[in-house]
Formats: sequence, structure tokens, C-alpha cells
Amino acid sequence: MATKTTKQASKAVTMADLLAKSKSSIRNLALGQKVRGTVIQKLSKSLILDIAGKAEGVVSEKAFAEAREYISKLKVGDEVIATVLVPEMRDGSTLLSLRDSVSAAVWQHIEESYKNKTEVAVFAKAFAGSGITVDVNGVAGFIPTSQLSKEFSKNPASLVGKYFKAKVIELDKQKNKLVLSEREVTDAKDIALAKKALESVKDGDVFEGIVTTVANFGIFVKIIIDGSNVEGLVHISELSWGKVQHPSEMYSVGDKVKVTVIGRKDNPQTNGKLALSIKQAKRDPWIDVDKKYKEEDKITGKVSKVTDFGVFIELEAGVEGLIHITKIAPGKKFSVDDGVNCYIEEIDPKGRKISLGLVLTSVPVGYK
Repeated sequence: MATKTTKQASKAVTMADLLAKSKSSIRNLALGQKVRGTVIQKLSKSLILDIAGKAEGVVSEKAFAEAREYISKLKVGDEVIATVLVPEMRDGSTLLSLRDSVSAAVWQHIEESYKNKTEVAVFAKAFAGSGITVDVNGVAGFIPTSQLSKEFSKNPASLVGKYFKAKVIELDKQKNKLVLSEREVTDAKDIALAKKALESVKDGDVFEGIVTTVANFGIFVKIIIDGSNVEGLVHISELSWGKVQHPSEMYSVGDKVKVTVIGRKDNPQTNGKLALSIKQAKRDPWIDVDKKYKEEDKITGKVSKVTDFGVFIELEAGVEGLIHITKIAPGKKFSVDDGVNCYIEEIDPKGRKISLGLVLTSVPVGYK
């Protein structure tokens, strides 16, 4: 009987043992290790994952920025594969990267485009004698000069630094090989029709259009001019008067939008296509700013940027004010998206500037 008791005691696990085992499991995570995680919370600048109970995983800062489009499509409960960047930070969490998951998602999109013979958005990075190297949402691709339309084969180098569309004609994920054709998207007939239609277009013209492609640099919109379908680019900077983190957070393929023409010829970002703007098709919020806001008005805004000289507060989409560093008490800290109670000190609509002061919520130290 004593022997049996001794065996049971030897098998007993203390709380200290469990804690040691838990800590050990966290420390066992290594730089570069792949882990499976479940999304438990999405924040404006970070993603929180449950990584099998070992610790809480966090995707933030640069790792969050590079995966923003992929993260925008995730929902709480979704599973992802992440890579360990920092096994254990000061707060006990693990810093993660989603680069592999992003790459897999991009390749899946490319493979679907190849299968369905649909177009993908590309950015031309460099020209060599045999063709153009392009970026397809982080995946490197190549367009041989033989796959350029007559219009652009005359001067392939002119495409470098520009956005356009192409079709996938060959791919091998294992070899990281991706070959595309611009010629299959833009042939001579299409160019001639588009040029003729564009003769009647003026900067400032407004059209109803349909979103055809959403990319990390903006969206392509199809409009009808004199019976012809013409496509233009709305760069990310022209999507909204407010800040836009990623176009996919605002628009999807098939959405109807109102656009204003802001450039017809030789636009460096549109490869000769129309340059369009959604924000300029709407009223500039600064036009009415002095009617909506008055000096001494108390308002609540949201921190949009923290700088060495002060804190920018978003009052509404496209309208920000500045609390200068001299108006902020020593030790007072702000973070992006914090709600702030402030009041308007001065408004300069022409200069698009608003000076703000903090509404005191406590008596300052030394106040009598």
C-alpha cells in the first residue's frame, strides 16, 4: 500500500510545475518558427491572435502595415499561419508576421486570375532589354517585350513607375515564376477607341463609374464615354478627403462611384489612362469649415498623428487641427485613435489650418 501511495505522489503535479511548463512552452517559440493562430481581436493598427494557448500573438507596426489588405479581409475566428518575429516581448506576448499567409493569398488570387483569364493590377519597377519587371501585390512578375501592345512596345521604358493591368500567361509558384501580358489587355483597337473617346473629355468632367479592380495603390474605375468603355485610375490619395489605410477598406469590385476627371494626358501614375478622383467629386470639407466651427467651440476629435511638434486631431473626414506641443503638459501622452476633448483657438480656412487647445479635465499641478 505504501508503494502505491509513493507512486501516486510521484505523479502529482504542483501549480509551480504547471507554471514552469507554461513558461517553458512560451520560451520554446523560436525566431522564424511557424505557428497557427486564431484571430481573437482586430484593432486599427494591430491584430491579436490566440496561438494555441502558449501566449497571445500580436501583429503590429511594420508587420501589420505589410499585411493590411490581407488583414482587412479577416474575421474573428479565422485561422492563419504566422511567423515568429520576437518569441516573448516584455508584456509576455509574441510578435508575429503574416508575410507567408499574405504571399499565399496573393498567389491564390494570381492562380484564380490565370484560371479565369481575368486581369491583375501591376506596378512596373524596371526595364531590361528583354522586358519589364513588375510587382503584383508583393509578388515579382515579368512582362516580355513581345507581350507589350504596339503602343507601348515602341518605348517600354516609359512604363516604369506606372500602374496598369495585365493578364497572367504563365506561372509556377514553386519556382516563384510569373509571366504576364499587357498586350492581351490593351490592343491597338482598344487604344484607338479610347483615344477618340477621350478627345471630348475635359478636366473637371464628372462621370458615374463602376469599380473594376481594387489594388493597394488605388482602384480602377470603368466609365462610358461616347459609347466606349474607358478605364481610369483613382489613386489612393484621391479616394477620400480623410485618411485611407487601404482601398479595400472602402471599395469592392462592382461598386458604383462618382468620379471627377483630374488628368487626361501623360499622367505619371496612370500609364496614359484617365486620372480620376472620387474625393473631388464630393464637396471639399474645408469650404464650409468656418461655418461649422467657431473659435472657442468645444469639440471631441480623434488623434490622427503624433509628431515632435504636436498632435493632429481629426475633427471629421479631411479636416484636422493641431494641438501644438507648447499646449501639452509635460508627461501627457497621446496615441493614434485616442479620443480627445479640445477647443478651437483659431481657424484659417484658406491655409487649411485649425489651432486647437486641450480642454482641462483636472486641475493643473501648482494651480491655486
